[in-house]
Amino acid sequence: MKRDGDNIVTIDGPSGVGKSTIARQVAELLGFWCLDTGAMYRAVALKADEAAADLGDSVALSMLLSETTVEFDPAGSVLLDRRDVSKLIRTERISSLSSRLAELGEVREFLVGIQRKIGESGNIVAEGRDMGTYVFPGAKYKFYLDATVAERTKRRFHQSGRGDSEASLLDVEAELRERDRRDTLRAENPLRPAPDAVIMDTTRMSAEQVISSIVLRVKDISLLHD
Repeated sequence: MKRDGDNIVTIDGPSGVGKSTIARQVAELLGFWCLDTGAMYRAVALKADEAAADLGDSVALSMLLSETTVEFDPAGSVLLDRRDVSKLIRTERISSLSSRLAELGEVREFLVGIQRKIGESGNIVAEGRDMGTYVFPGAKYKFYLDATVAERTKRRFHQSGRGDSEASLLDVEAELRERDRRDTLRAENPLRPAPDAVIMDTTRMSAEQVISSIVLRVKDISLLHD
């Protein structure tokens, strides 16, 4: 007999650890759908940025959210108010703003409601920062990915395509450290591993090794309970 959470895999961890890439591949190998929650926060951040919203004005922010839809199309593109914003949300400016928005309770509850609705159908890999601790606490398969700041900086640096300057590398490291500070100290569901999560230090692991390890663990556990 299937229980709620039996077909949900959560992958949490800090910025720059490679959650999105890994989650997409794990979902593909399992035949699941990938729920990129980070993209959802980025989409709201883009809307707030375009509207020049005052993040300190909770009334105005709530009104903005009431007029917002965040969805994914069958191809996995991110739709903000039915507009494909998949490329527009992949900037450091929007990434930084999304981290600030994630500290706000009204934003988190707005998006968590959407995420849980999507999760009702099961067969998903949900990646983010509080998937296993708050959004899907009943998920059977929980993973927390981590890596040193130096390694995460290198990964994010190469992903960003900022060039090879030492100054740019230092900028990425500073941004990651600030993101870590906000994520771990925020009042609303801070970043931390779920008590029952498998914690993986991926510093010396390739993406392929991480993906393989997660898929094998999920399949082994699933076979034990079939």
